[in-house]
Amino acid sequence: MASPQVVLISGTSTGFGRLFAETLARHGHIVFATMRDPAVRNAANANELRALAGRESVEINVMEMDVTDEVSVDRAVHDCMGRAGRIDVVINNAGYAVAGLTEATTLNQAREIMETNFFGAVRVNRAVLPFMRKQRSGLLMHVSSGAGRLVVPGCALYCATKFALEAVAEAYRYELAGQGIDSVIVQPGAYKTAVFGNMVTAADHARSNTYGAAAQIPDKVTTALSATTADAQEVADAVLSIVETPAGQRQLRYRVSPADLGVDAINSVCAEAQERLLDAFGLTADTTFKQQSAASAD
Repeated sequence: MASPQVVLISGTSTGFGRLFAETLARHGHIVFATMRDPAVRNAANANELRALAGRESVEINVMEMDVTDEVSVDRAVHDCMGRAGRIDVVINNAGYAVAGLTEATTLNQAREIMETNFFGAVRVNRAVLPFMRKQRSGLLMHVSSGAGRLVVPGCALYCATKFALEAVAEAYRYELAGQGIDSVIVQPGAYKTAVFGNMVTAADHARSNTYGAAAQIPDKVTTALSATTADAQEVADAVLSIVETPAGQRQLRYRVSPADLGVDAINSVCAEAQERLLDAFGLTADTTFKQQSAASAD
């Protein structure tokens, strides 16, 4: 088994995050499973994780962290550091979807989903990176989606958050490589998780009512997505494999999906284009991963 890693995960109350916490802990890793309001709103989910940890003698530490609140994020990261002494892996998983026509999605709904899905990861990374850079090691993992490469009508704001997340994650990949820190992107396809039950609907119905037949697009999309029977454990197993892959040997992007709608092809073309861009700006050497030792930080 790989050496135990200290893993901080956002959004572990249900869905992928819950599976990641359980899977990593069962393989000997030290998990800090964070969620909003584990004392009240998510008390049942938090208690289930604690019970599992006790029953199976694995290390899952349930903590409060609201990724939309900088104070909450900083507190959780410092608490994790105080208890474990290091953070080896951060999994930016917290997120949700808005279903509806783009025009029918209010500005407030657009801001809220960006605050969680995109700015949440920015906050967590900014909080943890000073510690990782001092360690001269670490892994930032960003849970994106096939919708971070392909646009799904009726889910535009969700796609926008994932496109933005992928851009930042890739920039981190290049900027942190010289310090021995990895940044990777996981692109799940459609899997059966709680995300469909937590989906928010675009609120401006007066706008969508003027679209005629096109107003049915969001319902068709959510029906198709909800019909999936694919096992989400496949994504958790991929995350485990990435965590246990030696530093410097990880890919930038990992597509995990029961179907390939062209995401692999887009990833391949973009990788070639990025190589040309880095070369044109004379950045190839600066963006190549370099294994570091803790002593080199002094």
